[in-house]
Amino acid sequence: MIINNIDRVDDITPEEFRKNYYLPRKPVVISAAGLSKQSPAYSKWTWDYFKHIVGDKKVGVYNNERAGANTLVNGADDYITFGEYIDMVKKGPVQLRIFLFNIFQHAPQLVQDVVWPDQYAKGFLKKYPMLFVGGAGSVAHMHYDIDMSHIFHTQFIGRKRVLLLENKQSPYIYRMPFTVESAASFVNWHEKLDEEQYPALAHAQGLTTILDHGDTLFMPGGYWHHMEYMDGGFAMSLRALDDLAGKLNGLYHIVGLRGINNLMIKLAPQWWYHKKRELAYQRADKTLSHLAI
Repeated sequence: MIINNIDRVDDITPEEFRKNYYLPRKPVVISAAGLSKQSPAYSKWTWDYFKHIVGDKKVGVYNNERAGANTLVNGADDYITFGEYIDMVKKGPVQLRIFLFNIFQHAPQLVQDVVWPDQYAKGFLKKYPMLFVGGAGSVAHMHYDIDMSHIFHTQFIGRKRVLLLENKQSPYIYRMPFTVESAASFVNWHEKLDEEQYPALAHAQGLTTILDHGDTLFMPGGYWHHMEYMDGGFAMSLRALDDLAGKLNGLYHIVGLRGINNLMIKLAPQWWYHKKRELAYQRADKTLSHLAI
């Protein structure tokens, strides 16, 4: 795989951001000094604080296993209280994570802790900020967000290794049809990728960085991302709707694509599981054959 670093800035004007990143749909990391330190959440949000205000709330937790033949989209592996989960993370490495947790629904007062980056984008879904939490060693496997929104992803406690690819890289990373998932594994990708089993990966072009406390990653709609928690930590994602074409694409993904995939999982799980991977290989091979011409 061909890897470059994601751009980093300490500060950036709205005009520069729009010209250099938003309109070209290019990722960038804005450091804590340039954005998140303006927010009370930067110093206020800790494990103990969250446990105190929402520790009794049930949350879905997800392990590091890839989705199997019978796994519906976004199906949790277990449900425990947020406080129980926090205790597990604080004791040591735990390969469990939480995603799409709308903590604001349970603790509306947290809204006061967040400063929205309205100067950089419009269309923020202010009722749906999402918390992503992981223990050291947990993994969010390669995927892109099904609603196709732009994401401002701010890391709080802990470090996270990030790998991004443009959506047009889909054939090179074996995107499975009717899903937002890759058939290839990217676990420990920075050490080794299985380019023998997935030869098209050698031609994929990715971007990487390590997010630390206060770093905010701007991830344009449709970007593939794989995230590995180097330490136990959490991040908040703020979602901003794309333009009309992006909104329609997101609607197609949520209603059409996800609906068909879940239906096929119910009707013929084993056949569909293998068929998606077969088609992913065929598309990757076709892309490689075009490169050879």
